[in-house]
Amino acid sequence: SAMADDEVGSDPECGASAYGFEQIGKSVLYEVDSTGRICTITLNTPEKMNSMTPDVIQGCCAALAQAASDPELRVVILTGAGKAFCAGGDVKGMAGSKPRGRSQKRKRRPVPMDAHVWRLRADSYSSELLRNMNKITIAAINGACAGAGFSWACACDLRYAVAGAKFTTAFVNVGLTGDFGGSWTLPRIVGPGKAREMYLLSSVYTSEEMERWGAVSQVLPDNAALMAHVVEVANKLADRAPVALQRVKANLNDADTNTLGEHLAVESERHAKAVANPEMPIAAAAFVTKQKPDFSSASMERKPWMLSKL
Repeated sequence: SAMADDEVGSDPECGASAYGFEQIGKSVLYEVDSTGRICTITLNTPEKMNSMTPDVIQGCCAALAQAASDPELRVVILTGAGKAFCAGGDVKGMAGSKPRGRSQKRKRRPVPMDAHVWRLRADSYSSELLRNMNKITIAAINGACAGAGFSWACACDLRYAVAGAKFTTAFVNVGLTGDFGGSWTLPRIVGPGKAREMYLLSSVYTSEEMERWGAVSQVLPDNAALMAHVVEVANKLADRAPVALQRVKANLNDADTNTLGEHLAVESERHAKAVANPEMPIAAAAFVTKQKPDFSSASMERKPWMLSKL
C-alpha cells in the first residue's frame, strides 16, 4: 500500500541501542542548526582517528536513527573530528585480541556465528539509513577515510573532501572482506571495474583522484573551507521543496532495482502527484521571481490520493 513521504525511514527497525544513545554527546556529536533543517553528526574520537569502535558504531547508529525520525530535518551531514573522517575498523584492537579458543585458562561457551552475523547486520543498518532515509545525506570528508568508514561515506548521497585526504577500502590488507555496504555502493559510484580495483588491491587514493572518478563532488583546500561549502550546499538543499526532494531521492534509489517499465510507472506517479502538491506553485513562483521560497504554508499532511510509493 502507498505510504506517506514523511513515514519512510522514520522508525528504525534495528541498529540503534540504549548504549548507542548514551554515546550521543560523547563519542558521537549531534547538532541541529538554528533553522531545525540541517543536522551535523560528528564522529568524535579523534585520538583513535574516529575508528569504528563499539561506542562510535552504536553512537552513529543512534544519531542516524534520531535524524531519520525528525520530520523537520532536510539534510544530514556526517563528518569527523580531528584529522580523520573515519579510519574504519579498530585494527589495533583486533590485532591485540587473542584468537578464539586459544590461550584461555577456562572454557567459555562459544558465541554462535549467526550471532556475530546479525550483530554486524544490525550495526550496518547505519549505512541503510544513510542511503534510504528521506533526508539528503552528505559526507564531509575531513581526512582519512578507510574501510567501513569509506563504506559510510559511499552510503551518503553526496561527498565533499578536503585536499590531501586519503581513501582506501583497506579490508583485504587485514584479512577481511568488507562490510557496511561498500561493495554495493562503490560500484554504483565509480563503476564496477574501478570498484573491483579498489577492493582487490586496497591501494590508497587521494581526494583529487576520487573527484576525478566522480566519487567526490568537490575538493576543498582546508577543513574550514570544506565545512563552509558543505553547509552552503546543505542550506541550498534545505531551501528546496521538501516532498519533491524526498521523491527525487526515492526515484534515484529505486532505479537500482527497477526495470525501465517499472521505473517509468513509479516516476510518473511521483511526478504527477508532485504537480498536485501545494509545494509546486510555491517553488515555481519563487523560481520565476528569483526569490527564496517559503514552504511553511504547504502542509505536510496529504490526502490519501496524493500519497506515492515513496
